[in-house]
Amino acid sequence: MEDLGPVAWPPQPIRTERLVLREPETQDRAAFIELLASPEVHLYLGGPRPRDELEREMSGAPERWPGSFVVDLDGAMIGQILLRRTPGHHRPAAAGKADLGYLFLPRVWGFGYAAEACAAALGWLADTLPGEPVVLTTQTANVGSMRLAAKLGFTEVERFEAWGAEQWLGMWSFSEG
Repeated sequence: MEDLGPVAWPPQPIRTERLVLREPETQDRAAFIELLASPEVHLYLGGPRPRDELEREMSGAPERWPGSFVVDLDGAMIGQILLRRTPGHHRPAAAGKADLGYLFLPRVWGFGYAAEACAAALGWLADTLPGEPVVLTTQTANVGSMRLAAKLGFTEVERFEAWGAEQWLGMWSFSEG
């Protein structure tokens, strides 16, 4: 995937009522490993990565790259928001558009943090790259992700079969009013 192009990075931290979206820091390493090794988080994403492999690969601070935000609650990482371009996306409708991805630790599910963080990231993108359409892909079986996509204002573009399951592709465009 590619970064978001002519976007100054890193942006100032994005603050919401309860959260801060910021760049990864060294103290986030353990939370990143927990996130990437979690069977619950990766149920619809092809399965978790082995913890020992992650420990070896992520020896220091988590990698920083444009479009990757740590979601911070009270000074601790609880999730990650990803905004990246998808030039080689497997669906033509999504190619070249910004792609929203998110991962949250299971212990914080159900409190509205994903909706709050994703809405803040989409707002930042709308201010930074006005008119930029955003896509989101999820398995239709992932009820929570489908509900979040609807809450954020994504509209269905298509459903398709991939990785042995029905997938949903939605698109979001910022509109005022």
